[in-house]
Amino acid sequence: MDLLVAEPLEPEVLRWLEQRHEVFHAPRLAQDARVLADLLPQARAAMLPASVAIDRRLLGRLPRLLAIGRVVGGPERIDFHACERARVEVVRCADAAAPAEAEFLLGALMSLLRPDPREPAPAGGRELGHSTVGLVGMGATARRLAQLLQVLGTRVLGYNPALHAGSAHWARWGVQPVGLQELFARSDAVSVQLDFFPRYAGLLGERVLAGCRPGLVLASVSPLDLFEPRALATVLRSGRLTAAWMDQAGPETRSEGHPLHGVRGLVLTPRLAAYTREARLRSAWGVARRLDEILRMKPAGDRVVTMPAELGELVLPPMGGALSPGAAAATAASPASR
Repeated sequence: MDLLVAEPLEPEVLRWLEQRHEVFHAPRLAQDARVLADLLPQARAAMLPASVAIDRRLLGRLPRLLAIGRVVGGPERIDFHACERARVEVVRCADAAAPAEAEFLLGALMSLLRPDPREPAPAGGRELGHSTVGLVGMGATARRLAQLLQVLGTRVLGYNPALHAGSAHWARWGVQPVGLQELFARSDAVSVQLDFFPRYAGLLGERVLAGCRPGLVLASVSPLDLFEPRALATVLRSGRLTAAWMDQAGPETRSEGHPLHGVRGLVLTPRLAAYTREARLRSAWGVARRLDEILRMKPAGDRVVTMPAELGELVLPPMGGALSPGAAAATAASPASR
């Protein structure tokens, strides 16, 4: 088997891959960990959803694997060091969601800067064109957002832990580099789009948030692990941080006992920013084309295919053959975008 696709995939992308490689498409396969574990060792490449953790334990059972593609989701749940040691390339189209996320963040900041209609005597809102906006993380999303903000006349500050303040990139982007604490102290609004890695856990904690400019609003498409929840809740309750919109909030944030549960001025959404048809299609094509390159660069040897007993009627087709009607129904591509 050349490619195992264990998630829904756009029909046009799937057809393109099937014309070039031996593809087994089972959109619901990730829901059955035991069957997935039996099939993965037979694949030279795989498209896996974000629900499947890619770690040393998994990679140790996949000696044939050359690459793992991820259409949706960030770097979370991927052990990049383990992938590098196993010589397995992680294929993501990181910039595919940038236009969607930039639009979302722009809209979120505009909304948060307006008065809260629930207040008995709401204060006047603010315009982005007369505000200073700080960007935490300068990836493709931030650069796209900076362009949109500059059209409005917004002054843009930026912080990126992996980019020196003396880099020529800052001038090219029209963004003033500052330290993290200074960014929060000088900004009227902050947008957070920094990719999360374990070393960044709690980066936005009490030391940064407690010194924010009074009346600050914040919008984030980064994982909540980047924040200290108790510090975020405290600064919101104090009123120093007027409002915040967190777009990677898991269900645990809605349970009683979580530090952010019921905090006034906080909007929690489950990763809506990147969930557009256009972003999903851009990502699917980007991942598919790179997987095609990898598979073509490293031709397969003898193919050995054994089927797990648990698979039932979900069977692989013979070479050049077709799926049985029952198997076809079980593995049919489902719409990836709603």
